[in-house]
Amino acid sequence: MADEACVAVDREWMRRALALADQAAAAGEVPVGAVLVRDGEALGSGWNAPVGSNDPTAHAEVMALRAAAAAVSNYRLPGSTLYATMEPCPMCAGAIVQARVARVVYAARDERWGAVESVFEILGSRRLNHHVNCEGGLLAEESARRLKDFFAVRR
Repeated sequence: MADEACVAVDREWMRRALALADQAAAAGEVPVGAVLVRDGEALGSGWNAPVGSNDPTAHAEVMALRAAAAAVSNYRLPGSTLYATMEPCPMCAGAIVQARVARVVYAARDERWGAVESVFEILGSRRLNHHVNCEGGLLAEESARRLKDFFAVRR
């Protein structure tokens, strides 16, 4: 029963991340959203915004990390879980490690830039001094559909 409760909580947070991805799409950005949670509380959230902000680092995960770090006045975020609608890229994975995030739950895989399992394995690398527990595939079809629809309109 405890596992079912954990999955239900993960689904709830991922649905919030998917809603943020919708905000990104509405702004003309790639539909990716992220929420950083600790002790059942959202500390920070964000969506992709590199085009509108002219900032190549404005990925959803980085935006969520920035907001969370500002909220707790600390760049380290131990004991937190980051929910992202897409597998983090190498830049975001590096920021996740630096922030000491405990866990990452992501939806869709990124076969071009994924840094959890698809292309690189940064978050699980034993060469780094911090290791992140990762789970992929939660609501993956919903996230993948948003991405596919977004790019279909642009091609």
